[in-house]
This record gives sequence, C-alpha cells and structure tokens, in this order.
Amino acid sequence: MKTDTRIRPSDSTKHVRYEIRGSLARRALELERLGYEITSLNIGNPGIFGFRTPEVLRVSVIENLPRAEGYVHQKGVFSAREAIALQQEERGVKGVTTEDVFIGNGVSELIDMSLRALLNPGDEVLVPSPDYPLWTAAVTLNGGKAVHYPCRPENGFCPDPDEVASLVTPRTRAIVIINPNNPTGAVYPKALLERLVRTAETNQLVIFSDEIYDGITYDGTKMVPIATLVQDTLCATMSGLSKIYRACGYRVGWVSFSGATHRAGDYMASLELLSSLRLCSNVPGQYAVQSALGGYQSIRDLTKPGGRLYESRRAIVEGVAQSQYMRLTKPNGALYAFIEVLTDKLPNFNDHQFALDLLEQRHVLVTPGSSFNVPYSNHFRVTNLPDAQTLQMVFGRIEAQLADYAGQT
Repeated sequence: MKTDTRIRPSDSTKHVRYEIRGSLARRALELERLGYEITSLNIGNPGIFGFRTPEVLRVSVIENLPRAEGYVHQKGVFSAREAIALQQEERGVKGVTTEDVFIGNGVSELIDMSLRALLNPGDEVLVPSPDYPLWTAAVTLNGGKAVHYPCRPENGFCPDPDEVASLVTPRTRAIVIINPNNPTGAVYPKALLERLVRTAETNQLVIFSDEIYDGITYDGTKMVPIATLVQDTLCATMSGLSKIYRACGYRVGWVSFSGATHRAGDYMASLELLSSLRLCSNVPGQYAVQSALGGYQSIRDLTKPGGRLYESRRAIVEGVAQSQYMRLTKPNGALYAFIEVLTDKLPNFNDHQFALDLLEQRHVLVTPGSSFNVPYSNHFRVTNLPDAQTLQMVFGRIEAQLADYAGQT
C-alpha cells in the first residue's frame, strides 16, 4: 500500500548553513542551463578561472600512478607526511614527526574528523565570526556548540583577545583560528596570535589553525604560523594543495600536530581510528605533496605586483574605492574580499536579496555575508580569482545594482 509519508532528514542538519554552494549556486546553474553566462565569484576554485596546477605536481601524480592503485596507510603516504613534517621544521615548529601528520581528502574532511574525535555532546568550540562556515557546521554536526568570537570590521576583522578569553567556559574544548582569513583576507599579527595562544594554553584548549592560505599574502604582509608560538597545549595546523598549488580536485589536505602532543595520545589514537574507518584518503594526489612543498613556489609570482592575483585584488580594491555605496577593509591575504554596503546610503539593504537580484538581473554570483555566521546583513564576499578585466566589469554591474536600489529609496 502506497503512502505519502515524507522521508525526514536528520535534525542535526537544521542549523547547518553553507550558502557558498547553496540555493543561489543552484539557481546560477539553472540560469546557465538556460543559456545565460554567469560570472561566479562565490567560491575559491582556481581551476574554473584558468589556473593550472604546477606541471611538476601533475608529473608526480602520473609517474606514481602504478603505486597508487591500492590502499595506503591510514595516515597517508610516508613520503608526503615526511615532506609536511620537514616543512613544519623549516618554519620553526619543533618536534613534528611523520607520526604527527594525517592526510585527508582535503582539509574539509580533516576538520570533520578532528572535531569528531574531540567533542562530546554540548562541548563548546570558539569559532571566529565571520568564519568559513564549514567550521561552525562541523562543530554542530559533531554534537558541539559553536561559540562565535567577533572579528569586527572596525578592527580590521581581527578579534579582540580579551573578548575571546571572556568567552571561555568549563565546556570550552578548542579554539579555531583561520589565518589568513576566509572570508575577510585578514592576516593576524604576531602579537595578537601570541595572546590567543596564551588564552588557549591557560585553559588547555586545542588550537585548530586553518592555514590553507598560508602562502597567499600581499604587499609584504608576513604570515606567522601559529604552531611556532605554541608549547603548552595541542596545536593542529591544517593546510593542503588546493589553494597555494591550485589543485582543488586532487583533494589532498593535511593536519600536523605539535605542541603538547605527549598529552594527546588518546585523542590522536581516536583520530587514527576514524582515519582507519575510511581506509585512506585519495592516493594519487598524495604523491604530489613532496614535489609541491620542495619545489618552486610559483604562488609568489601570482601574489606580487604584476602577478594575476595581486592585480585582481587591486581591481577589487579600486572598484570599491570608486563606489558610492561600498566600503572595504583591504585584504592582506587569501583569495577573497568581504565588502560592506553602506547602510546610511542604503538603509534597507539585505545581503541575500541583493545576491539574488544581482544574479537574476546582472548574472553575477556572490555570497551573502550573513552566510559566514555574522549578526549583520550588509556584507558580501567575492573571490579575486577572475582576471582584473573581468572584475572591473563585475564591479560596474554591482554598482549599477546598488544604484538601482538607491533610486528606489
């Protein structure tokens, strides 16, 4: 007998958001199928903008394909883990060995597994606001509570370390630090990182440092690996091939543990158990790690004046500077700009409605700022991966959309 009973999803997904690939992105695909040309600025995917993975990485994968047909160790290929440990040592991080490194199917998988191995129901994790929304989602899906610490626009999107410390409770287990930051492009100064580390060490919080953009900084901005500052608590540094090496599809990320690893044996054993349950991560891509970390760092050519990422960022900064309706804290790192719309000029502005109107009427896809777990709705995020000429065109369309709003008020 047929019934009309609906299949109900898990309640755990009710409070999970990921608008980067959400309803707006789905609508953009529908418009493309109808023949419209959509300029997608919603996601940091270098491949769709013509960036190529360095040739030496492709060659390493191809040459090692015969060795990549079976499962490997649950933590990853030894040569790849060895290269990651060596990189940490060269950066000044003490005591990292191959046993302290786990390779996953991108940093995304490792975020989920690292939190799953740590959290019990009701445990709290300090997460920046704005954040990369996977962090909040992963805390929630693993039974924890994300407690957001503000990174306010008026403070250059840097957190107030005293405010962060005030949010610690007996249930707080960890703090997430995204540096260079997605979505804002902020790069935290050493003095700020030292104070965040002090709070973590005092309260024995695990530090999850998302450093996937660690090689993407501009104008001489120095990125300080937080693991170089941590001694008396556990530090998990996350990075991978996707952004620096333009190899998103390889799905190779890693987490390296440092600091008080001698007190984290049970936790790391639990993480290894979870790694074993999925047998291993993508094997062919792991053979690119050693070539990537030990080879020529072509990202530097892209981020210096005259380089494509630098000039695209310049186009965004100039586009906002010429606007009557927008303001921008200049991004010093990563691949994004988190742009403010001036509410004194557009008091009824709503980021989701704007993103939808911009898509439907101007065929430009951006991500609403409130998708990044902030309490305000007058920001939106764009990526600087398109070339400068494309971005100049895009900001002309954005300004026209905002001008239409102004004419309606």
